[in-house]
Amino acid sequence: LGKMLFSGEEVFKKCNVLSGGEKVRCMLSRMMMPGANLLILDEPTNHLDLESITAFNNALKDFPGTVLFTSHDHEFTQTVANRIVEITPKGFLDKMMPYDEYIESEKIAQQKEALYA
Repeated sequence: LGKMLFSGEEVFKKCNVLSGGEKVRCMLSRMMMPGANLLILDEPTNHLDLESITAFNNALKDFPGTVLFTSHDHEFTQTVANRIVEITPKGFLDKMMPYDEYIESEKIAQQKEALYA
């Protein structure tokens, strides 16, 4: 819980008094407990403040398993992802590279154009 910014008496709060962001942080902490080897997350940074997103990024960097996620958060994706899979109407692109390289690549832009045509 400490990695997700819970400290002191906060760790003893009942779930029904947690804010939306605190509930998300609590659930994410639970999912990353030892034994988990796969996380599937849909927009995981929604309902998190900037400090919580930073803590979550750091926790994911230490996570030993695989993380599959969707996100509209550019900075989060650039920080966490090392592989980009884009599903298109005519197939998919699967690239082992940082997100910024993926969106800046002219070669990938041409491939995407063909897959969306």
